[in-house]
Amino acid sequence: MIPSPSIPLIDVALTKMKKAIVCCELAPGEKLKVAELSKTYGLSSSPIREALNRLTQDGVVEASDNKGFRVAPISVTDFRDITRMRCLLECEALADAIEHGDDAWEANVLGAFHRLNLVEKKLGSGVLVLDDEWSTRHKAFHFALFAACPSPLLLKMIDSLFDRAERYRRFSAQQRVTQRHKGNEHQKLMEAALTRDSEKAVTLLRNHIQETLGRIVEAIERRQATLQ
Repeated sequence: MIPSPSIPLIDVALTKMKKAIVCCELAPGEKLKVAELSKTYGLSSSPIREALNRLTQDGVVEASDNKGFRVAPISVTDFRDITRMRCLLECEALADAIEHGDDAWEANVLGAFHRLNLVEKKLGSGVLVLDDEWSTRHKAFHFALFAACPSPLLLKMIDSLFDRAERYRRFSAQQRVTQRHKGNEHQKLMEAALTRDSEKAVTLLRNHIQETLGRIVEAIERRQATLQ
């Protein structure tokens, strides 16, 4: 596929590599060779290298003067930190959005929830988080909730952390025995937000984020045990 000339090649490389890392197609700890990535994506080394530098800033790639680039490893410590920061930042953004949201914000939240609910019904008992369409709509629902937050910087930080957490969710889902379907959690969160019950909505969101922690810690520990 030839990239559109209207899209900067750095952005093309960034989008493709970030998706591959978040989806665990590029495994945690995997060495990222510029020449191989250039061949894979049909791009020169310059946009590939610049994209890798940006992904380093996002925390999903690690760079070393001696060893080049690698996909950032996964660890319990890192995911605990991501979870803590998500709770702090997303709860703040949600409270702000509930305070400032107007009729258009409410309509967008309802629409995003409806679209997420439709894909969940279509997938049934499948592994939701491994489905790209579900993941896209899931993120869209969460960001519809935050959309009325007046701080672009806060939303940018949340976006980066959300993607870092998505990589862990995908990793965990690949090993999961029982599936967790969050539709009821999302509905309760939506209803609390739209009734402007900020305290309840923030509590539900915090629990929603933290619920994932135990499952992912278990998945990481299970993987580490098989490597020993």
